[in-house]
Amino acid sequence: MTAAVPDPSTGNASARLGFVDLQVNGYAGVDFNSPLTVGDLERVCTQLRDDGVASILATVITDDVQRMTQRITELRQARDQSPVVRDVIAGIHIEGPFISPEPGYVGAHPAAAVRPAELPPMQRLVAAGEGLVRIVTLAPEHDDRCQVTKWLTDNRIVVSAGHCNPSLERLRMAIDQGLSMFTHLGNGCPRQLDRHDNIIQRVLSLAEHLWIGFIADGIHVPFPALGNYLAAAGISRAFVVTDAISAAGLGPGCYRLGEREVVVDEQLATWSADGAHLAGAATTMPRAYQNLQEGLGLSAEDAQRLTVDNPTAAIAL
Repeated sequence: MTAAVPDPSTGNASARLGFVDLQVNGYAGVDFNSPLTVGDLERVCTQLRDDGVASILATVITDDVQRMTQRITELRQARDQSPVVRDVIAGIHIEGPFISPEPGYVGAHPAAAVRPAELPPMQRLVAAGEGLVRIVTLAPEHDDRCQVTKWLTDNRIVVSAGHCNPSLERLRMAIDQGLSMFTHLGNGCPRQLDRHDNIIQRVLSLAEHLWIGFIADGIHVPFPALGNYLAAAGISRAFVVTDAISAAGLGPGCYRLGEREVVVDEQLATWSADGAHLAGAATTMPRAYQNLQEGLGLSAEDAQRLTVDNPTAAIAL
């Protein structure tokens, strides 16, 4: 994936950065976790490109493995058929189904479809991508002997922990077997945690070994907390994702995320239908880039590192 350096002498620099977003569940009315057509994906990719996004990883979330396999196949086939889809969708991020089923940690993923990490279904999902799977998010504590982590690493696929609650020892073990990333830190965990011994503190204590992703919409992680997390993780090891769903760029309303209804409120917070938890995001990368400067006071250079340079480096195997 390549990204252009902005020319500060002309126009809006954020629109020309060539953002790289490693976690996009959908965009502009199209849900990547529902049946897809080439036309749907061409429209999404054209809109992403118009919004200054150079490339994304289309994200397929927890579901029945057969349905996940079908979504991955549809994404791959669309890339084969369409130059614009091939240009914008650089690969696939599989988030689940091998995550924690525990309330809070499971987040918006359907708990009934969550399962322990096992090689046969993992291999089936990867095979459907025919080389397009770039990241797999899983729970290290549900990967027996880290066998799936090791197999993915051996096959040059980035393994990211997320929606999980491993002990510090288990997290270190997974890192030893190739785990190199953490998915949207500060989210995918319960609202109430032990004030000291919690997954956020464990990950930050091992930040030198991990690329750490954050959602920078000011909703998933309030800006003061996000600033603290970035200071602890270090700008050089962090990156920003949108975790966008089909609502991204469209405003308040009701939308779909796989089989579930999601409600976007006036503040663009994306809630499950029962209002119990956030479910993806409605933000865009230009907005996240501005948030990093306006909400956190970061320089344009650091904002670019988080939205362009670091995500590119994080999957440059």
